[in-house]
Amino acid sequence: MRKAEIHYKKLLAGILKETNEGEYIFQYEESYVSKFPKKFITFTMPVTNDPYVDNRLFPFFEGLIPEGWLLDIASKNWKINPNDRMGLLLACCQNCIGAVSVIPIPEKDEE
Repeated sequence: MRKAEIHYKKLLAGILKETNEGEYIFQYEESYVSKFPKKFITFTMPVTNDPYVDNRLFPFFEGLIPEGWLLDIASKNWKINPNDRMGLLLACCQNCIGAVSVIPIPEKDEE
């Protein structure tokens, strides 16, 4: 299972997970929900205690991944298949333009 912290303006907003079965789960942190109920990361994912679940990477996160020649450079340099969307998100989106950043959470066997 691959995971990432999703930060909004340096605040931990939630956790994004890709399960071993290929399902994607995003859930806002409880403290974020209680302190910032109106500060959603995207209009399509309002702040809630309920997890968002899909069998595809959520469009908002998909939109953070580079495209075109920059995608080619990223996938070649990090040896990531361009179809590995979660891998690209984890590798390329720690310092995105805008308010959201994606910080990989190392898997236990990687620590």
